[in-house]
Amino acid sequence: MKINAAVMKSLLMAASIGMVVPLVVVAQTPPPKPKPVAPKKEKTEPPAKIDGITIARADGRFLGLTVSGVQFNLRFYDAKKKPEKPDAATAAARWTPVNVKTTQRVILNPSPDGKVLVSPGLVKPPLTFQVFFTLFTADGQTMDIFSVDLKDLADDEAPAEPPQKPIKGY
Repeated sequence: MKINAAVMKSLLMAASIGMVVPLVVVAQTPPPKPKPVAPKKEKTEPPAKIDGITIARADGRFLGLTVSGVQFNLRFYDAKKKPEKPDAATAAARWTPVNVKTTQRVILNPSPDGKVLVSPGLVKPPLTFQVFFTLFTADGQTMDIFSVDLKDLADDEAPAEPPQKPIKGY
């Protein structure tokens, strides 16, 4: 069998197209898209919570005032609202309750574990009065003075009132 020149040229052309076309197709297809990288989630801590009334101090730290039973509890917190050891040796508190006509005064001393300044049991409800606190160093120097309205504490701790039932006939 004799292959003429025209058939040979056709076969060579078909073979060369068969090799070139896949290269052209590969060159024209876009490269695969990279998978999007999920942004790294930073571990965020929930905001720290200060129990009771939060009192901001001039140096950026905080105090937390609660009334436990009939005692004032004054807790100390750093700038990130994490508990810390009290930097005051003692604190003095004075207030005039609504059911007594004279001013009450107490000294808050460190608790046995040293984490809180605690008053003797003289705080009686209703907690609707203003208290004036003075923080003292170990040598008796005044560190800080502030006042707190205990109505805020009473509002925070008040249970939600149950819904009123409608009176029949009205």
